[in-house]
Amino acid sequence: MDAAASSSALNSVRITRATQRNGGPSSSRFHMSIRFQFANGQREYESSQALKVSTGSNDKRSGALSRSSFGGPCEKRNQLRQTFCSAGVCTYDGTATESDSHAAEEKVGVLLLNLGGPDTLNDVQPFLFNLFADPDIIRLPRLFRFLQRPIAQLISVFRAPKSREGYAAIGGGSPLRKITDEQADALKRALEEKNVSANIYIGMRYWYPFTEEAVQQIKRDKITRLVVLPLYPQYSISTTGSSIRVIQNICKEDAYLSTMPVSIIQSWYQREGYVKSMADLIQKELESFSNPEEVVIFFSAHGVPVSYIVDAGDPYKDQMEECIYLIMQELKSRGVNNQHQLAYQSRVGPVEWLRPYTDDVLVELGQKGVKSLLAVPVSFVSEHIETLEEIDMEYRELALESGVENWGRVPALGCTSSFITDLADAVIEALPSATAMSSPTTSSKALDLDPVSYAIKMFFGSILAFLLLLSPKWVTAFKNHLL
Repeated sequence: MDAAASSSALNSVRITRATQRNGGPSSSRFHMSIRFQFANGQREYESSQALKVSTGSNDKRSGALSRSSFGGPCEKRNQLRQTFCSAGVCTYDGTATESDSHAAEEKVGVLLLNLGGPDTLNDVQPFLFNLFADPDIIRLPRLFRFLQRPIAQLISVFRAPKSREGYAAIGGGSPLRKITDEQADALKRALEEKNVSANIYIGMRYWYPFTEEAVQQIKRDKITRLVVLPLYPQYSISTTGSSIRVIQNICKEDAYLSTMPVSIIQSWYQREGYVKSMADLIQKELESFSNPEEVVIFFSAHGVPVSYIVDAGDPYKDQMEECIYLIMQELKSRGVNNQHQLAYQSRVGPVEWLRPYTDDVLVELGQKGVKSLLAVPVSFVSEHIETLEEIDMEYRELALESGVENWGRVPALGCTSSFITDLADAVIEALPSATAMSSPTTSSKALDLDPVSYAIKMFFGSILAFLLLLSPKWVTAFKNHLL
């Protein structure tokens, strides 16, 4: 579908049968027609696909439907409207019928994915434990993965006091759940305005409501077609990738979920609606400065370890740089030609993270004589501790100490109408490409429970853990890096 199809709704699926006989086993051909009626009533889209079933001479089915589809891979229409989906084709399972009832029986769900955050100060330490227990956050060698939880416990205990101070400074907890609830309600209304009825679910990776809970609710509600929409514009294995891994692990072990058609929107930073919404917010904040043309636009993105990019092939850095390019091109088309800078924030631990670092760049800009700075939290679509405390308090103070005199910050997109409308368009465009994620399997569990392999890991891993945890120098160094 092109851009105009973003407001379409599935009108009907018609299947008819034509039987051919050639003296031997007969074959039945089913003809599937898909008709999309657009909201403006000005054009329609119709596609047909033949499906073939081999039958025996007694007219009982002896074969299955041959592979067939009425949708292909999500293709790049243009640079601003591309949507990445994990599903390649759109398939319909079940017995063919000669009616239009399929569309009426379709039950669409949309699963919004986000990080999550502690609701109260008492939740901070368990939230941090969940975060660092994720193997996509702390990537241990396979032999030592059973140490994931002990290490996560150690880090969460060390970091909790400082993190509590941060959450206390923004009101005693994260506002992320409340904001995500509001975004879910706004998305539901935007879809209804486009004649698409959908249940909206929220799955947080590290706090309530957890992704696992949302997926089980989707099963209880008997959703027949699901779109997974991470609230991260750019893809990273530590954000979108981690949440998708959880979903895949649940689905492959469940007979119902493994056959449910699912479409995953991997990233959407390049969508026209997102780019223009970001440009709108930046342009509005620039106007609050006395000399807007002198302001340096400072994009601050959440960082990731360099090893994610180099060793694991994470596309996050490339996507972030392309995202900044698209936003600046949009601003230039409006006559905004300000200088800009990209940097990465929120690094943790002794490993190398993506550079340049936000705190280093702020000092450098101040030393170079930059007097007006507009901070843009480009990888966040909701306000949370990284924007409200890290940017608004820590980085603002650092910038002013370094010589910056005029500081501004672009708000997160939140429920901006143009942004929510574009998310609704992305969901509608992704629906036709939904397909089953996997078949139920237990082979991975059997491999993980191999007693010999487990015993070897326990033996050598326990020795390593014992030596590390008894080393005062190691503990001190580790604590210094974390705090």
